[in-house]
Amino acid sequence: MDSIDLDVLKTCAAWLDGGQRCQLVTVIKTWGSSPRPVGATLAICEDGQVVGSVSGGCIEDDLIARVRDNGIEITLPDIISYGISADEAHRFGLPCGGTIELAIEPLSSASASGIKDLLARLGQGELVERSVTLATGAVTLATAQATAIQRVEDGVLHTLHGPRWRLYIIGAGPLSRFLAQIAAGMDYRVTVCDPREEYRSGFHIPGVTLVHAMPDDLVIDARLDARSAVVALTHDPKLDDLALMEALKSDAFYVGAIGSRANNAKRRERLKLFDITDAELARLHGPIGLYIGSKTPAEIAVSIMAEMTAVKNAVPQTLIMPHAAALTLASAA
Repeated sequence: MDSIDLDVLKTCAAWLDGGQRCQLVTVIKTWGSSPRPVGATLAICEDGQVVGSVSGGCIEDDLIARVRDNGIEITLPDIISYGISADEAHRFGLPCGGTIELAIEPLSSASASGIKDLLARLGQGELVERSVTLATGAVTLATAQATAIQRVEDGVLHTLHGPRWRLYIIGAGPLSRFLAQIAAGMDYRVTVCDPREEYRSGFHIPGVTLVHAMPDDLVIDARLDARSAVVALTHDPKLDDLALMEALKSDAFYVGAIGSRANNAKRRERLKLFDITDAELARLHGPIGLYIGSKTPAEIAVSIMAEMTAVKNAVPQTLIMPHAAALTLASAA
């Protein structure tokens, strides 16, 4: 499953291969609330086809209409704004006084857009910075740091492409398959670890790395940072606990484990026997996921990804209902 913005780049490449021109539109700044974040992309083919999104609908309609009515007129990148006035804000569905700033880049088979090279590097799991000189349209590509930000600097638009977050899944079962697919579609670099050959056999998801290693070795070697998450899904304490023990000592923003409330209570008691502090143990999410009444592996994967996203986005705890909290409330009712 590709992310929306990766799908935009692949579609651009296909149009260019077919001899068609297109425009690549990128959100570079927003004021007020915005349906799409900075870095979101949209591509419009000269025949009016469109892929991606920069606002949720209304601004796309205006951009498409411009291309259909006038063709692709610009020959160099341009920056435009929507929603400066209250009338425009109302027209384009932005909050009153809200503004969105977009970079529009014309692409053709004759232009050195670097899209194919960018896609090749993304296929290797690389985080890439694409720099476009606005005055000339010249493009360069470079390996980016995870802490880099999109920016316009000295007349150059620097955009970031590729996985900026990492997810390590312990276990290669059906739930892991769904979770890996969802995470990959959300621009995570996903690694699935399982030392058991019977589980690894037949497990293949494009863009997801499958490794044969002991989970604790993997977590140690990964050097987890604040953009990393670890989810243990084997139900086997010999595998899950080892990974969790190392992950809880790291800077990972999310550490979670599958299992019932009773099994998670036992897991916490086991982890206390090792060099795990109360503060580190308090970081463990388990039972894992938000409460959505999930039953199937696909639904549970959605639940886990929802909780992970809430934590990543620093949503206040009072606004979310973790599965563990829901179970506590239900038992007390």
